[in-house]
Amino acid sequence: MNNIADIRKEYTKGALEPKSMGDNPLLEFQGWFQQAIDSQVLESNAMVLGTVNAAGKPSSRVVLLKEITAEGIVFFTNYASRKGQELAENPFVSAVFFWPELERQVRVEGQVRKVSEADSDAYFYSRPRISQAGAVVSNQSQVIPDRETLDAQMAVLMADESIKIERPKHWGGYEIVIDGMEFWQGRPGRVHDRARYQKIDGAWVKTRLSP
Repeated sequence: MNNIADIRKEYTKGALEPKSMGDNPLLEFQGWFQQAIDSQVLESNAMVLGTVNAAGKPSSRVVLLKEITAEGIVFFTNYASRKGQELAENPFVSAVFFWPELERQVRVEGQVRKVSEADSDAYFYSRPRISQAGAVVSNQSQVIPDRETLDAQMAVLMADESIKIERPKHWGGYEIVIDGMEFWQGRPGRVHDRARYQKIDGAWVKTRLSP
C-alpha cells in the first residue's frame, strides 16, 4: 500500500471569481449542475447528506438530488429510516456535491420540510417498477435476517406487472430550503477559490472565503 500522505492531485481546470457570479446561488447551482451533466460527471446528482440527531450526534450518507426548486433542492427517502428519524428530531442539514471531473464542490446548508403527498406520488409513480418494489420491501435502516428475505418479497411484487404498486406512506420527499451555499473550485497549490452565499434577513449576501 502506498503512503496515504503522498496521495496528491494538483487542481488546474478552472478558476472562480465571486464578483462575476449572480445574486441567486440557486441559479448559479443550476448552471454548475448542467455543466456537470454535460461533462458526464459520474452520478452528478449524488450528494452527501449530513444530519444530526437530538443528542447532537452527526451521521452522513449519499442520497440523490431529484429536483431544484426556487428555494432549494429535493431528495426522496424512507421517512422511517435513520435519516428520517434524525430529520424529525432536528430538521437542519448540510449536503455536499463533489464533481472531481470538474474539480468542483458545492456545499449546501438549510432546513428540510416534507414535499406534498402529490409531489411524492408523482415521483414515486415515475420510477421503474423495480424501484417502486424496493421502496415497499425496504424497512430502511432496520436489522433483517438475510438477503433471501428481501429477494422473496421483491419476487412477489414483481411477479404480476398488472398489479399497481402503491407508494408507502412512510416514503416520500424532502426539500432542503437553503440558507447557505458555497461554491468551491480547485486551484493549484491548494489555494482554492471559494464563493459563499448566506441568506441574511431574507436577502442573499455573497462573499469570497480564504481557501
